[in-house]
Amino acid sequence: MSRITPCFQSLRRAGRKALIPFLTAGDPQPDITVPMMHALVSAGADIIELGVPFSDPMADGPVIQQACERALAQGMSLRRALELVTQFRRDDQTTPVVLMGYLNPIEVMGYRAFAAAAARAGVDGVLTVDLPPEEAHDLLAELNAMAIDPIFLLAPTSPPERIRLVAAAAKGYIYYVSLKGVTGSAALDTAAVAEKVSAIRPFTDLPIGVGFGIRDAAAAGAVARVADAVVVGSAIVSRMGALAADPPRMQQEVSGLIAAMRRAMDG
Repeated sequence: MSRITPCFQSLRRAGRKALIPFLTAGDPQPDITVPMMHALVSAGADIIELGVPFSDPMADGPVIQQACERALAQGMSLRRALELVTQFRRDDQTTPVVLMGYLNPIEVMGYRAFAAAAARAGVDGVLTVDLPPEEAHDLLAELNAMAIDPIFLLAPTSPPERIRLVAAAAKGYIYYVSLKGVTGSAALDTAAVAEKVSAIRPFTDLPIGVGFGIRDAAAAGAVARVADAVVVGSAIVSRMGALAADPPRMQQEVSGLIAAMRRAMDG
C-alpha cells in the first residue's frame, strides 16, 4: 500500500481535508526543489505533487509551461526528478509524493523500469495527464505491481460513463479538474464544483481532490467544504518564478500561502 490511503484515513479521523501543493521539479533551480518540498510540509501540506517537466505540457497554462521551460533549461528530466524524491525521502518517510506529468518520458524509460525506479525513490502515486484509462493497462500493471497508485483526472464535461471508467482504474484519489481549460486559466466557481463532486461520489469510495483555479486561502477553504482534498499549483509556481532570484523570500512567501490555506481549510 502506498502512503496515500493511510494519509487520507488519518485526515478523515481528524476531520480534516488534504492540502496538496504542486511544484515543478527543478524549477527554478534543481537545488531548490527538495528544500521547498520540506517547507511545504512544514507549512501544512499533506501530499506533494511533483511535476515532471515536459517540453509540451498541453494541459498547463503559461505559468507551468514557463516552469517546465526553466526546469528543462537546468537539465531536469524524469530520472533527475526521481533523484529529487530520493533526496526528499532521506528526511521524510511519511508524506506521500505523487509524480504528475506526461506519458512520453515514461515510455522512453519503459513502463517496468519506470515503476521500479519510482518505487525505489519513494513515489506513492503517478498522474499521467495524457494517458486515458482505456490505454493505461500496461502501465497500470507495472504500477500496481509496485504498489504505486495510478491517479486519473475528471473534468466538468465528464459524463457518467467516463466517471465510472476512471473510478474503476484509479487508486489513491481522483483529481477533479474544476475548470474547462488549462491550469490557472479562470476563476473558480465553487457552486459548480460542489455539484460535480456530488455527482462523482456515487461512483467511488476514493477521496476526491479538486484542482485548477485555487489561488488563495478563501478558495481553498471553500473547496475543502465540498471535497476531500485541495490541489494548488499555479498560485505556487507563479510565486516561485517571480522570486527565482531570491530563494529565501520565495520559500517564505510560498510557505505563507500554504499556511494560510491550511488555516482556512481547518477553520
